[in-house]
Amino acid sequence: MSGLSKAVLKRCQALGFAVPRIVDLDQFGPEAGLGLKSYIEKGHHASMSWIPETQDRRAHPQALWPEAQSAIVLGLNYGPETDPLITLEQPELATISVYARNKDYHGLIKGRLKEIAGLIARDTQADVKVFVDTAPLMEKPLAAAAGLGWQGKHTNLVSREFGSWLFLGVILSAAPLTPDPAETDHCGSCTACLDICPTKAFPKPYQIDAGKCISYLTIEHKGPIDPPLREKLGNHIYGCDDCLSVCPWNKYAQQAAEQKLIARDDLNAPSLAELAKLSAEEFRKFFSGSPIKRIGHTRFLRNVLYAMGNSARPELAHAAKAYINAADPTVRDAAKWALKRLSEP
Repeated sequence: MSGLSKAVLKRCQALGFAVPRIVDLDQFGPEAGLGLKSYIEKGHHASMSWIPETQDRRAHPQALWPEAQSAIVLGLNYGPETDPLITLEQPELATISVYARNKDYHGLIKGRLKEIAGLIARDTQADVKVFVDTAPLMEKPLAAAAGLGWQGKHTNLVSREFGSWLFLGVILSAAPLTPDPAETDHCGSCTACLDICPTKAFPKPYQIDAGKCISYLTIEHKGPIDPPLREKLGNHIYGCDDCLSVCPWNKYAQQAAEQKLIARDDLNAPSLAELAKLSAEEFRKFFSGSPIKRIGHTRFLRNVLYAMGNSARPELAHAAKAYINAADPTVRDAAKWALKRLSEP
């Protein structure tokens, strides 16, 4: 069996996917697994215990599913309408990662992947399995091997066609399919993504320490964040796109066409003061269907209060003071820290 049928390619296009690319898994080497091993040994996974726990399965797609012969990698463009860095200059507003400004992409992509996988299974008469990034599969090395892009110095995928803004999905097939050539690295001498990082989360090019990454700190990290790192969060309250946004390859990026991936107006630059007013019930309602909902009201408030403390806007002190006696110790600590910062000259 070779390649993908015209019907599959046509349906991929209709569903908004970039041209699917194929990896021969028998030729997919151990480099990604060795990189993962080094990442874990250095402790760069921070508190994400599921990474070492699933290390063996993550190391290679055939460790996850021995029958797999090919990986079909697809990308869905979620390019923003405006520059995500704009709100960093407006400290009274919140900066939310582009991917979280509307619906959670996991369900959207998985449903479409299943449809494509069904067509491939029909054509090849071979079993298939579908993966979004909740499974122990390293999508970015696969995407680079398939030719969708390359892993930049910030470790994220960069595409010559879509810049930094591709959601990835993978279909593993038990059929041997003709592979596509891998993409080469086009970062050159550029270090823009490394230089912009507020917390200096990159020990060296092509390596990231999650424990210093704002995305990890605002989403995965539980409890208080160390004060020196709090000061560097700025007004990021969920995730961070600084290293993605500054990439020069974004000059070729395109705005997302999928309506469910276009940012909600009320999440493009929401007011910190208004976000702080949300009760637990209002939080769940406001972020219904959003990935932000999964961090919970407590962690969300912690992030909003840190952003207030970094704002240098004394008028936000009243909103922070509302949580000075909060039941949760992390929220209480964040409120006290924010008030102290806001009272400083």
